[in-house]
Amino acid sequence: MKKSVKTTIKVRYQETDQMGVVYHANYLVWFEIGRTAFIEELGFKYHEMEQQGAVSPVVDANISFHHPIRYGEDAVVETWINTYDGLRVEYGYQIIDLNGEVAVSGNTKHVVVKKDNFRPVSIRRVFPEWHEAYLKAMGEK
Repeated sequence: MKKSVKTTIKVRYQETDQMGVVYHANYLVWFEIGRTAFIEELGFKYHEMEQQGAVSPVVDANISFHHPIRYGEDAVVETWINTYDGLRVEYGYQIIDLNGEVAVSGNTKHVVVKKDNFRPVSIRRVFPEWHEAYLKAMGEK
């Protein structure tokens, strides 16, 4: 069974537009909050990867808007791993409103690269503990 992590978001006024609706770009920030919580739930921290000279940039992002979330509402970001091949990882996301309905869904794709030259590195080889955790989170171990 795939692992997922749920992270509560309190909608802040500055995250909304003139209509009181969460501005669309902020959902990508919420994806990052969910992804960071997911990684931490696995027992890791991004800054530890960075200390080893690697970063994990977004190489693709997709987002679908189903209905708005407004100021004063809370939301939950659910995060999981869609796919992982030892080099690239794709995270899936759902932003769920207080009624339990999906307001926003999407995914982001990442590759780990060397910080100094942005050349891809194998997660499997360079970060074997992350590799094992990803496989386990996907229910493959």
